[in-house]
Amino acid sequence: MKILYCASEALPFAMSGGLGDVAGSLPKALVRRGIDCRVVLPLYGTIKPELREKMELVTSFTVQLGWRNQYCGVFTCQADGVTYYLLDNEYYFKRSGLYGFYDDGERFAFFSRAILEMLLAVDFEPDILHTNDWQTALVPVYLNLCYRHQPKLSRVKTAFTIHNIQYQGKYGMDMLGDVLDVGDAGARCLEYDGCVNFMKGAIESADKITTVSPTYAKEIMDPWYAHGLDALLRDKAYKTCGILNGIDTEVYNPETDAYLAANYGPDNVAQGKAACKQALRRRFGLEENDQPLLGMVTRLVGHKGLDLVRHVAEYIVLSGMQIMLVGNGDYMYESFFRDLAEKYPGRVAVYIGFNPELAHQVYAGADLFLMPSKSEPCGLAQMVALRYGTIPIVRETGGLKDSITDSGDGKGNGFTFATYNAHDMLDACLRAKAAYEYADGWKTLVNRALGCDFSWNSSAASYIGLYEEMVNLW
Repeated sequence: MKILYCASEALPFAMSGGLGDVAGSLPKALVRRGIDCRVVLPLYGTIKPELREKMELVTSFTVQLGWRNQYCGVFTCQADGVTYYLLDNEYYFKRSGLYGFYDDGERFAFFSRAILEMLLAVDFEPDILHTNDWQTALVPVYLNLCYRHQPKLSRVKTAFTIHNIQYQGKYGMDMLGDVLDVGDAGARCLEYDGCVNFMKGAIESADKITTVSPTYAKEIMDPWYAHGLDALLRDKAYKTCGILNGIDTEVYNPETDAYLAANYGPDNVAQGKAACKQALRRRFGLEENDQPLLGMVTRLVGHKGLDLVRHVAEYIVLSGMQIMLVGNGDYMYESFFRDLAEKYPGRVAVYIGFNPELAHQVYAGADLFLMPSKSEPCGLAQMVALRYGTIPIVRETGGLKDSITDSGDGKGNGFTFATYNAHDMLDACLRAKAAYEYADGWKTLVNRALGCDFSWNSSAASYIGLYEEMVNLW
């Protein structure tokens, strides 16, 4: 079976969030199971020179985009057994970041169409195009409207994965003629609520729709979570399913992680985590005492539940817990956590920015890991925390609900709360603190966390099952 995994980011080349992690991990897991899975992504200007040196130019062609004819070069390389195609156009992709530009709609319309043009030019004929989020949502749209007459693409199937329904690729209706040039049929496919909506087009056009957790697949049928697409998704429920993401257990491995002050495994977890906690505290001037350290590695945006944290953060500190936060995002949240650290020196530490090395150190050095999300399609941080023996405190939503169960019955792997309420979150934190203070029970809980398997083994098998079903559709 042959899969082309289409993504706007993928490790080790480019990453801004969970999609890059998944696109760098899932294809590796599929290749190890005998699937010929290849990845296509833009050749960004931010890709490291040492990675660029390994790339070879395969071919080039022009892509028609409205009235434009744009150059596209196709480079390829291998990484961890996976073949990558990187599509080059310096006008669109040689920039200081991945997203957030005034012409993002045009950039990723080009990328989507270039993927299909690439398949006509290279020696690879996939059975399935697996597209992801709004940046590649036009691939199934263009395929059905403009490329089905091509023998090479006449029977290819399409899957579309929603990683976060909040970001849909919405643009003005003038995009239809000026950039997309998809005619009346394309306009009917893409128009939604008075604008062009890339994600809506993929939901209409793809053979299968997936989300990154079973619970999220149900939640997006509800107006509270769907950001306006709930009615459409309920209509397409027959082709929608949720598959929980995994994590790369080689990248996140406390026994080999070079970022840690001390490596550890099940046999020496207490000593290893103590050394990592001490190093983290000393780096940020936190008091060295017997209090539990509560870690957060997050984007500082509203749907991550930071309003709950703002309401009760001082109660958490005054109850006898330390806080270590790493992240960046909205100014009001950055300001709040800076002010909190200034008010409680030695008890609260904050690093504003994205720092993978420090994130690993927090996963290992913290005792508890807080994720109070308003919505969380899957979440990977709670799985990584468990991998490092750090106990998650989460709200029961999306993938957090699917991966973390409350330890109140002596069987769970974390602490959970259901309602989006600051004091319910505080109660979960206080229950976690009480568990931490009971040494024997805490040791059992940490060992249970280390025994959790969130590798891609199970998830990759589920995707293979989905692909086999799709190949047999017609």
